[in-house]
Amino acid sequence: MGEIPKSHPRYASLMMREKVSQAMKKGLVHETGLIAHGRGEAFDYLIGEKTIPYADDAEKIAAAVLLCAKNPVISVNGNVVAIVAKECIILSESIPAKLEVNLFHRTDERMKKLTDELKLQGAKKVYGDAADARIPGLKHDRGLCDKEGIFSSDVVLVPLEDGDRCQALRDMGKTVIAIDLNPLSRTARTASITIVDNVVRAVPNIERWVKKLKNEDRKVLEDMVKSWDNSKMLKDVSSFISKRLNSLP
Repeated sequence: MGEIPKSHPRYASLMMREKVSQAMKKGLVHETGLIAHGRGEAFDYLIGEKTIPYADDAEKIAAAVLLCAKNPVISVNGNVVAIVAKECIILSESIPAKLEVNLFHRTDERMKKLTDELKLQGAKKVYGDAADARIPGLKHDRGLCDKEGIFSSDVVLVPLEDGDRCQALRDMGKTVIAIDLNPLSRTARTASITIVDNVVRAVPNIERWVKKLKNEDRKVLEDMVKSWDNSKMLKDVSSFISKRLNSLP
């Protein structure tokens, strides 16, 4: 990948692919993670590979929700660690929030590798290994979680999520913030707040808003959150994509 100049129009995308590929070879990412990454990349093309205004609005609301939370948790999987480990750690410290590794294709070896990688990148504490609780209704391994982490959280940020866990978390009464480039997915339509943006832009953007809103009056933050209409935002994003495609030469 070193032969590709930074001036290459696909440089950022190709480097991201390489990160996921290398992480798979190290055992951090499951092979199906490559499929998930490609699917997200396709939807990123549709929005123009940049943070659209609707996403920035959602990132602002996400920051407000995280700042108001009593026990916020950032749930990460292999792809998230491969692409934005350091950014997630910075965000977790800024809020502050807990970091928990949660996997669909879970093995003790992968859990250890991901935990070690996060600590190598600067995380002081990583949850997920205890697996002393289960999200009701989920029989697969994504249902396993830590009692002190996801299980007892009130707000969960779930970059690169799958729909059934998102629904199960909502059923537990939790506020779920999803980062999902596909506005049509189960996750996007189930989440409390959906950020239709690439995780490499979304996580730093949320952190930027956290910094801006940190000293804001709590009542102002709560009013911002109450005014959020996720269904309307998803319709607006779908309309944006449609108009953008129709306007292309």
